[in-house]
Amino acid sequence: MAKFNVVDMNGQHVSEIELSDAVFGITPNEKAVHIAVVNFLANQRQGTQNTKIRKEVRGGGKKPWRQKGTGHARQGSIRAPQWTHGGVALGPKPRSYYYTINKKVKRLALKSVLSAKAAQGEIVVVDKIALDAIKTKDFRSFLSAVKADGKAAVITPEVNEVVVKSARNLPGVTTAPAKLINVYDLLNAKTLVIDKEALAVIEEVFA
Repeated sequence: MAKFNVVDMNGQHVSEIELSDAVFGITPNEKAVHIAVVNFLANQRQGTQNTKIRKEVRGGGKKPWRQKGTGHARQGSIRAPQWTHGGVALGPKPRSYYYTINKKVKRLALKSVLSAKAAQGEIVVVDKIALDAIKTKDFRSFLSAVKADGKAAVITPEVNEVVVKSARNLPGVTTAPAKLINVYDLLNAKTLVIDKEALAVIEEVFA
């Protein structure tokens, strides 16, 4: 088991903790991580793009000229796809891009990212993440103290409204309860700042 230092919110060493090899010590599976990231990004898509087909475009009810004898190609409507301002043939319509992946693959991807972060020393374990009031300045000072400047993912045992609202204006900083962490946010963060209690939840849920 890998040992990590536990620090307080001022960055001072408090104790040591051993991380579970079942979650933080596996060989990362790049394929599973790729599948999970593609799935996450696909599920974020709105799918609201829309084009009008010929029956939805205003006008074009009258045949532009008679069928024969004009020298022109026969036409039935000026809103057919080949006309300027006509309808779009085979254009995108609203749809859902949502799909699910195998739970085992999703869990493997999460453990792969956590193991990679642990191996690279990009995890900071904090004894307890707690703020007295919603204050972005104080939260920024906390991240600086634990050397988690820049992109960081802050993981708490459960939803902490004070932490969420204090961090939401910091670019590159995300927050999440331990049970709702996702591969994309973990992978995108340079440093994972994990509450000691959240660490126990992660090991219990994903081991």
